[in-house]
Amino acid sequence: MHDISLVEPTLVRRSVILDDDAVRILDRRTFPFDLRFVTCTTYEDVAVAIEEMVTQSSGPFFAASAGMVLAARLAERSARVEERLAIIDRAATRLTATRPTNNHIRTVVSMMAEAARGLAPDHFASGMQGIMEDAWEKRFARNRRLGQNASELVEDGDTILTHCWAEASLIETLAATLRAGKRVKVVCTETRPYLQGSRLTAHSVAEMGIDVTVITDNMAAHAMDRGLVTRYMTAADRVTLSGHVINKVGTLQIAIAARHFGIPYIAMVPAPDRHAATPDQVPMEERDGRESLMCLGQPTATPLARGWYPAFDVTPPEFVGAIATGEGVFAADALRAHFG
Repeated sequence: MHDISLVEPTLVRRSVILDDDAVRILDRRTFPFDLRFVTCTTYEDVAVAIEEMVTQSSGPFFAASAGMVLAARLAERSARVEERLAIIDRAATRLTATRPTNNHIRTVVSMMAEAARGLAPDHFASGMQGIMEDAWEKRFARNRRLGQNASELVEDGDTILTHCWAEASLIETLAATLRAGKRVKVVCTETRPYLQGSRLTAHSVAEMGIDVTVITDNMAAHAMDRGLVTRYMTAADRVTLSGHVINKVGTLQIAIAARHFGIPYIAMVPAPDRHAATPDQVPMEERDGRESLMCLGQPTATPLARGWYPAFDVTPPEFVGAIATGEGVFAADALRAHFG
């Protein structure tokens, strides 16, 4: 029996914890084999943790906003308003630069930096924490709406293929699907080189009592050909107003295969980026190529070879069947009219 009470497993609701002295971030590089947290006492520590992939998907949204509270605690020690805001601005710039393709970081950090200008000096840090907590609750609420909207595209008996770790968007979608009495299965690509799919997604889906199967990244098209997949659903780090989906590298090749086999691809994002009309306006992160020569800290390739690691790829709108957002479900070519 499915336990639909597990709407937000460990990785979603308790992955970033703000304490009185630090931000503690669940280390997703080792989960679920080792449940440990990385302790960050400064916003610089938080920035490094994000860059080093301690947290991924929407995790950086929570980590970066908590990092802004650490910056506010530091800034509160300064007597002059200009000094306090200068610290906040430096923190915002540093945190935004950690994962430039991930739009969620920029959105929350810039909002908090602007809100800091209206805070009273004697409640500066507590005021920033209140702003962070409000942003978190709004994010959770929007994810619930997104999940409800996306679940309406899922049919009873579907087997959903997903790539990488879609976090709350996938979990909320599955929870709403189960509440509607629909039975589903999930297939996860392992998602090299950090194996987010086989560790994070598969574990969270299994926590909900849903049948989950892990496949290697090169099996997706074959699984579709064998009739083992009926729907392809991923999150998106950013969606442009032109309907292009920017997500974990590998999303594009699976979308191409899905179109060939007549399998609908549904991308899930809280909202498209109103500031990005096309992919040309999105900075695409390229990580150290040596990461592609490793897996879970172990070498997987000859030291004589070079590695290449573009973190994201771009799926054109013609390969996207629908985009589920917190405001509803849209065709890829209808985003500009609604959100532009």
